Amino acid sequence: MNPEIDDKKTAINKMMDTIKHRGPNSSGEYTNDEVALGFRRLSIIDLTGGMQPIYNEDHSRAITFNGEIYNYQEIREELIQAGHVFTTKSDTEVLLHGYEEYGMDGLLQKVRGMFGFMIWDDNIKTLFGARDFFGIKPLYYYQDGQELIVGSEIKSFLAYPGFVKELNMTAVKPYLMNQYNDLNETFFKGVHKFPAGNWFSFKDGQMDINQYWDASYVENSLSFEETVERIQDSIEESVALHNIADVPVGSFLSEGIDSSYVTSVLKPEKVFSIGFDDRTFDEVKNARDLAKLKNFEFYEDRVSGAEAFRDFPEMQYHMDEPDANPSVVPLWYLTKLARKHVTVALSGEGADELFAGYVNYGMHTHSSVIKVFTAGLKKLPKGIKGKLARGVRKLSDFHGKVNFYTNLAEPSEYFVGQSVIYDMNYPTVFTAKDANDILQPTYRNKLTTNLLYKKDFVKVKDADAVKQMQYIDLHHFLVNDILQKADKISMAHSLELRVPYLDRKVAELANSIPTSYLMNSHDTKYALREASKSVLPASWSNRPKLGFPVPVKEWLHDEQYYKQIRELFAEPFVNDIFDQEKVLQLLDDNYHGDGSKRRQVWTVFTFLTWYKLYFVDYENTVKKYQRIQPEVEELQEQGLLVNT
Repeated sequence: MNPEIDDKKTAINKMMDTIKHRGPNSSGEYTNDEVALGFRRLSIIDLTGGMQPIYNEDHSRAITFNGEIYNYQEIREELIQAGHVFTTKSDTEVLLHGYEEYGMDGLLQKVRGMFGFMIWDDNIKTLFGARDFFGIKPLYYYQDGQELIVGSEIKSFLAYPGFVKELNMTAVKPYLMNQYNDLNETFFKGVHKFPAGNWFSFKDGQMDINQYWDASYVENSLSFEETVERIQDSIEESVALHNIADVPVGSFLSEGIDSSYVTSVLKPEKVFSIGFDDRTFDEVKNARDLAKLKNFEFYEDRVSGAEAFRDFPEMQYHMDEPDANPSVVPLWYLTKLARKHVTVALSGEGADELFAGYVNYGMHTHSSVIKVFTAGLKKLPKGIKGKLARGVRKLSDFHGKVNFYTNLAEPSEYFVGQSVIYDMNYPTVFTAKDANDILQPTYRNKLTTNLLYKKDFVKVKDADAVKQMQYIDLHHFLVNDILQKADKISMAHSLELRVPYLDRKVAELANSIPTSYLMNSHDTKYALREASKSVLPASWSNRPKLGFPVPVKEWLHDEQYYKQIRELFAEPFVNDIFDQEKVLQLLDDNYHGDGSKRRQVWTVFTFLTWYKLYFVDYENTVKKYQRIQPEVEELQEQGLLVNT
């Protein structure tokens, strides 16, 4: 056998071993003189016949695919009519024959689903790949001359012979501002996130990237009543498609409208919820009440601070990059709980970005003072509004200043997405100046959160203010934070998480809804709330957005956790990146004070936890965490996890 292929087989299998949590059922690889494809499978559809890679009729083309195509059955029938011969009943094979029949652009205009896939076409010696519309499934790439590495998780790149692991120093400051990495380049220098809604071809060392989908905003002329009916129809259709599987499908359930609407439409047998020992943060009771009302089989668990701090390093290991969103913690235990009972779970991600659920979209609509002036302000010429905005910004603070300013200025001048969290009107995260102030000089730069959005604001400059902000959150917060943690944390437990709101048909409808229907002076997600009343009590539909509340403030005021974090902050490597005295002072001030700096402390704590795992003690990290989760191993031992 060709020794080069032997080396490829060894390398690709070593890389696959690092992500076996993503596919505990089986593995497979394809190698030749030019390419090596590897795959770990979590069996969802065609349990016995869908092993990958899958080949076309003459084995001249091969595919590996992560995700699900929800409308694969109808496309399969079209392809059979066109003469294609199928050897499996899987959605994977539909993508391969669809590429042969329609080409990449044609195929991607037909599918509905979440995916990251690669096709090797040996006839033209070209590798093709694509990432889904919203970036539900992760896809990374690294190019070194003629060599290209592509994968679902960065940790697999670290197992590739010759890959040089180096920290991307530029990413640290924007991470502190956003609590996640919002750059295209990851924390690992040279490794990039492949953009959502795009596909690529790679041949002779040249990578060409092509966009096939993006959100666009052209308002429809439907009445409000017609809009509500259309939302109901689209959600019902999407949930039905997301329920297609050859394994049990459950659902996450919190007290919020997003998951409760999806769950009530799905009518699953089993639903799951998580809470904390600190009863101040308790979504479980209300979720339990809804489950009882709907006759769902309800499973719940509670998390203690001791458990959270014990498992937090493992969470950050699976994230690949540091993510300081505290909701990582409850999501870890929620997916762990669900995996004991189901292989697939539905969740409510994407509703806020599509149906205008974030409070800061409407910050300028809730002030009684501003309501009197809003109509007149909006009629002013753009140039005059801009001058007035700059004047208001220079004034001393007064009640309503923010509301006046945001009614006059363009969103591109003031919007910083979901990166700023306010507690008693004081920002609790790092400004650009704050971040530079605690970093060593080599880590400082001029990046600001708003600057990272400039290019995307240009694309939607003609849309109204709310839709501009929705577009930014869709392309930043959603894809780089919300969906990253949803995929990485669920797949760490070998659980497939499906998100029915993030269907292209649902999105195209949502993006065409007039902003006045999406939100008003009383509610965010107004049209969605009205639509949900078809399956939810009105009192439930009108619940305010809470997110995933986590008792970080209480934890950081607990002496044992404070001491644990301080021990980390005091380690010698910390001073290489941060002004160590300042981060220790930040921690102490928060502990002895009112806790208003807790998100800053948590953001630094998260980064240092992650950095220690990947750059200080990586050998021990791999030994400790490179495995499938115990609950998955237990299912295998009991014969309850299908091996194909």
